[in-house]
Amino acid sequence: MSLIFSLLSRLSLPTCHRLGGLLGGLVYRLSSRYRRTLQANLRQATGDAPPALCREIAAETGKQMLELPRIWLRSLDQAVADVVAVEGWKWVEAARQSGKGILFITPHLGCFEITAQFLSTRAPITVLYRPPRQAAVQTLIETGRKRDNLHLAPADLSGVRSLVKALRKGEDVGLLPDQAPKLGEGVWLDFFGRPAYTMTLAARLSETGAATLMIWGERLPAGQGYRIHITPTQQPLQGSTIERAAQINREVEALILTRPEQYLWAYNRYKRPAGAEPPPGAAV
Repeated sequence: MSLIFSLLSRLSLPTCHRLGGLLGGLVYRLSSRYRRTLQANLRQATGDAPPALCREIAAETGKQMLELPRIWLRSLDQAVADVVAVEGWKWVEAARQSGKGILFITPHLGCFEITAQFLSTRAPITVLYRPPRQAAVQTLIETGRKRDNLHLAPADLSGVRSLVKALRKGEDVGLLPDQAPKLGEGVWLDFFGRPAYTMTLAARLSETGAATLMIWGERLPAGQGYRIHITPTQQPLQGSTIERAAQINREVEALILTRPEQYLWAYNRYKRPAGAEPPPGAAV
């Protein structure tokens, strides 16, 4: 696998995205399970799953897979050179002036790997990640994601402590709130109108008083690079932890619907963690 990643990292971004689009389309045609999951999740969110949009989503997912080697195995300067525009940096500057840490929330939208890499060129950032089961894959991830100013926090108690510590020091942290957490790390909350086991960590981190910003990396057509989008939440996060977690779901939904073709719809967002109680309204 490391040899394949090494070879892919040498390709130009337009070539990676062209090959990734073809790969994504092939997987969509050959895997009925992948196709059903993608269509069902898209239909749940939008009420429809047009074939053309589904194929575009599959192509974008393929691009996401093949762009990873360029980001992970190249130098930081080379990786972030593909970021050609940044919109909303004024919100980061405003948050910096408050002296508080910043909680960056990044959905599985566009190129979510490039956002932390880019942010690490501006200030130290600690990002949450869930170590994969395969040791070889974990080595690739840790090698590719770790940078001088980019620190990894595993999705366990020690990682949570690292995130809180970073925020208290006035540093940045980042996480993806739309991944299914393990048992005991989430609650059932609506996501596009259907109960999804939702992590509460982002909500709890917002309770530290950190500034909360939404960020995602738009994948530009024809391998032209990435445009980073940074926005504040539509409404300040407030209330209990569960109320904040529910609001984060709404914020993520709104962001996804701005560019639905670049969201990872094939991810099994509605899975039930082993040992968890069934979602509200589910047949027992």
